[in-house]
Amino acid sequence: MSFVVQMVDVFGSAPVSGNPLAVVLGADGLETDDMQRLTRWFNLSETAFLLSPTNPCADYRVRIFTLDREMPFAGHPTLGSCRAWLSTGGEPKQQAEIIQECGAGLVNVRRDKERLSFGAPPLIRSGTPTHNELAEALQFLGIEPCDVVDAAWIDNGPGWLGIRLASAEQVLALNPARSWPRRIDVGVVGPHAGGDAAFEVRAFFSDHLGTIVEDPVTGSLNASLAQWLFAAGVVKEAYVAAQGTRLGRKGRIHVSRDEAGRIWVGGETRTHVEGRLRGFSAP
Repeated sequence: MSFVVQMVDVFGSAPVSGNPLAVVLGADGLETDDMQRLTRWFNLSETAFLLSPTNPCADYRVRIFTLDREMPFAGHPTLGSCRAWLSTGGEPKQQAEIIQECGAGLVNVRRDKERLSFGAPPLIRSGTPTHNELAEALQFLGIEPCDVVDAAWIDNGPGWLGIRLASAEQVLALNPARSWPRRIDVGVVGPHAGGDAAFEVRAFFSDHLGTIVEDPVTGSLNASLAQWLFAAGVVKEAYVAAQGTRLGRKGRIHVSRDEAGRIWVGGETRTHVEGRLRGFSAP
């Protein structure tokens, strides 16, 4: 088998400064096990596979994989997949928006020159964490209850527990555990006092080996954080969030809310590599 593969940088404020994504195009002939095997070989946080849509309203379908599982939705794969689809001549059925089909259903994507934005999907879990759930997250992060301004489940697919701190400096100072005995997905946010970004965001999750990974830039987390921050009245207008700072990246996530109350999460997308994957076949 031979497939076109693109490497797309998503949410970077400059070339190769965001979160890289491998996109395999024309993947209809691949089985789930093949997709998982390729994802582990690419060894990125996620790999996306473009397929023909099954929903007549959708322009294309995407399946999104981490190193150990398939995700119903993820943010940077959504924007990176859309960039890859457009770059190969994809024409949306509706000029105003592109409709992506994924495990979470249909996701709307808007484009403004090089910037793409997705409509935040609804949360599948929300509300205040239990005492034990919060205690575990704080133990993992290495902080005390008095450090936390607020906490909530903000899960739109990956499983995020949101922790709000008083400042971006506190967020950047975090040194969480390097491994954890159970799966954990924690997103942390704190406000900047000035500069080009209103908030600093960090995302931590455990991989299939129990090792803790910090994601460079995370669309799904920024979407659910925005829903939380707007609902709590912490923000009332569009803002920019920074992510990846501790990793030497310069991710910038542009968040807005339209008149209907829908949250939109956007960023720059740049295709840096395109080629063919050759010689791949099922074992």
